[in-house]
Amino acid sequence: MGIFKDILAHFPRGGLSYVFAYGSGVKKQIGYEEVAQQKNNVIDLIFCVRDPLGWHAENIDRQESHYSLLRLMGPRFIMKYQEHLGARVYFNTLVPLDDIQVTIKYGVVSREHLLDDLLNWRYLYLAGRLQKPICELVPTNGDDQLKEALMMNLYSAFQVALLLLPERFTSYQLFHTISSLSYKGDFRMIFGENKQKVRNIVLAQEKDFLELYSPALQKFTNYVAADFNGSEIGTGKKIIQFEQDKSSLAKMYHLRNAPNELQKRLVQNSAFKGDYMKIVPHLADAHNLLELVQTSVNDIVWRSSITQSIKNIASAGLFKSLVYSYKKALKTFS
Repeated sequence: MGIFKDILAHFPRGGLSYVFAYGSGVKKQIGYEEVAQQKNNVIDLIFCVRDPLGWHAENIDRQESHYSLLRLMGPRFIMKYQEHLGARVYFNTLVPLDDIQVTIKYGVVSREHLLDDLLNWRYLYLAGRLQKPICELVPTNGDDQLKEALMMNLYSAFQVALLLLPERFTSYQLFHTISSLSYKGDFRMIFGENKQKVRNIVLAQEKDFLELYSPALQKFTNYVAADFNGSEIGTGKKIIQFEQDKSSLAKMYHLRNAPNELQKRLVQNSAFKGDYMKIVPHLADAHNLLELVQTSVNDIVWRSSITQSIKNIASAGLFKSLVYSYKKALKTFS
């Protein structure tokens, strides 16, 4: 955690609700340098702030070089650019911290918009990142609403994954399905990301996933049972196996708990029209439920990934955008 304390020392601490680090510079992924080799990995961070205007004003005053030419428009413009476009996150990209010899990319989001994404999957952007293991740098600090929203996001991911999985599945299949929620609809997976990214994350972090989703496994014991002493057929390798209730009643339960934005997309994509709660029984018995759920999740991710990526061009600056895009493109062919 020493490196993260050094990073945080560069930034305003007032008004922070939550800060986390994520990605290959923080959590081990197959095919990447060890996390300890920080010089070779860009460290990704998200700052959740209560007052975006005040935070940006102080941050620009401290380190204006982090910002593109948009800083010339002033902190109020930066705040509005953050709050009204894309997935409501403002990113500064490829920022060198020369005194500690690391490079970071950091996003700023308001507490209000983070809550919206976690609870409703409005953009499934930061919510998607928080469905995978991350490193908390500044915890919620008594903010029970935000703490509960973080957990609700995990419950939602777990239940949607159950709708997408067969009756019997392994822990790898479970966490691969959860991780894929925020990737399958992301246009950057077509060009700009390692095609094995989800596999590389899950294989390297399965123990972290188990710890992260332990509360969900305990909460939904009426719908899914775990066997922690299973063995792989043919190899005898120890694996964790699950068996879930795939009855109509179970599927109805999961569908009723779906985040609001997913509910809207399911109504749009299905042949059933009307109030969502009234069509849930029909959705549960639909022969193409899996495809409906996956398409609806993809729709959310597709839109937010495109709009946020376009937004990031201006906030990063053209040169940094080209450099960052080039590095991402290399992963497509890795």
